[in-house]
Amino acid sequence: MISALVAAVGLAAPGFAQERPRGERAEQASPDPSGLLDLLPSDVTTEAVLKTSQGEMAYRATAGTLALRGSDGKVTARIFYTAYRAKDPVQDRPITFAFNGGPGAASAYLHLGLVGPKILPFEGANRDGTRPELRDNPESWLAFTDLVLIDPVGTGWSRAVNDDAAARFYGVRQDAESLAKAIALYVQNNGVLAAPKYLLGESYGGFRAAKVALALKNNQNMVPAGIIMVSPLMEGRFVFGPEKDPLAAALQFPSLVAAQMERKGTFTTDGVMLAERFANRDYVSALIDPPEQGADADAIYDRIATMTGLARQDVVRTRGFVGEIYAKQAAGEGQILSPYDASVPVPDAYPEASYARNDDPILEGYTRAYGSAFAAYARDVLGFKTEMTYSLLNEEVNRRWEWNGGRGGDARVSASIANDLRDLLSVIPSFRVMVVHGYSDILTPYGASRFVLNHLPESIAKDRTQLRLYRGGHMFYTNDAERSKMFGDAAQFYGRQSGR
Repeated sequence: MISALVAAVGLAAPGFAQERPRGERAEQASPDPSGLLDLLPSDVTTEAVLKTSQGEMAYRATAGTLALRGSDGKVTARIFYTAYRAKDPVQDRPITFAFNGGPGAASAYLHLGLVGPKILPFEGANRDGTRPELRDNPESWLAFTDLVLIDPVGTGWSRAVNDDAAARFYGVRQDAESLAKAIALYVQNNGVLAAPKYLLGESYGGFRAAKVALALKNNQNMVPAGIIMVSPLMEGRFVFGPEKDPLAAALQFPSLVAAQMERKGTFTTDGVMLAERFANRDYVSALIDPPEQGADADAIYDRIATMTGLARQDVVRTRGFVGEIYAKQAAGEGQILSPYDASVPVPDAYPEASYARNDDPILEGYTRAYGSAFAAYARDVLGFKTEMTYSLLNEEVNRRWEWNGGRGGDARVSASIANDLRDLLSVIPSFRVMVVHGYSDILTPYGASRFVLNHLPESIAKDRTQLRLYRGGHMFYTNDAERSKMFGDAAQFYGRQSGR
């Protein structure tokens, strides 16, 4: 869906609540014939303590909504957010605004998987998500930054007043502008204008982070300090482009090899580097040039098969463009892989099919538990009580999404944030970018992000952009050890090891 400092988190029972009178909201809101927005309660604030290796840190947690208004001043939508703020912050303490991707995904993934004071482990009895139980997060990012986790319209508990209004939020530009406005409202309402402001996004949320950063600067006159992208989409052509794109195939290839090594228990970073060198030289040349013949063909196809775990005849049949068949064929007969983490095979529910028909075992499997776990946490710990369903992954939003003026097809392929990063780095001298990936993610492979970063001008990118890699897939942070590593890398990126 994306470290060594040791911390233990203790979340106290709700200490006190600060609620707006319900009548105030009713007077300000636009007519809502469905009554849906009436299900959203007033904001509520609780107090708790984060226990870190640096000592205890008291903080406030607020669960609430922000009103977005149209040109007529009427409320068009309410954005749900959860904020964690240190009670006694040090000077220049940063604040990070986080969201997931999809489009159509709520922030519970990053919230309960990576940065929040509670995490949902997928191990033991809850390995498949059937028995979710939250525990303290020993590596909450609250140790070095305040956090505001935001659900875009149509996800989580964020809703528009009606379907027509909702459609006006489902697009690259509209989404970025609405989130920038929500961030600006939070900043203005909470007195954090002087704090360094960072954006954190996962998957499409990484793409979103760059767009929101520009919208913040250009439309809200707020200059962001940096962005952190977890398993991001950066170039649509490498994810949604034609199947037989030699460059896209070469950039994905090391992740295919990394996943195969994980399945065999032979993973090494040296092995990944060998795969990178092969992909950048012999492999991409074989894909571009006319079909190899004789001994040369035997050598190249044998090597691809050995490195990926695919049968040689499948490599020959596809002429080396193996990305499309990998999930169905690489794991062996009767098994299938998830593009989100191709290192873990699961039984194929449709072994007779020639293509992958399964629901994704990660996205449609155990990670769905994030939704119900967050709803229970918000109700029982944060005190945000609502009968509205928490929408973890809204597929309708995804289907209706407008990319570059259109839906799907060429509009998705041309989606890019490369120029956005150039513009941000060029006009904000202190702006920094951190990109992180799991090696075995073949959906948004790390090679594609490396390509984008490597092709930024050195004059603006040197020492200001970085790529960090971890064992695992798209949501590598479900592994405690890898989440801990990213915690250390993130703390270093923010430039403070203190828990205050």
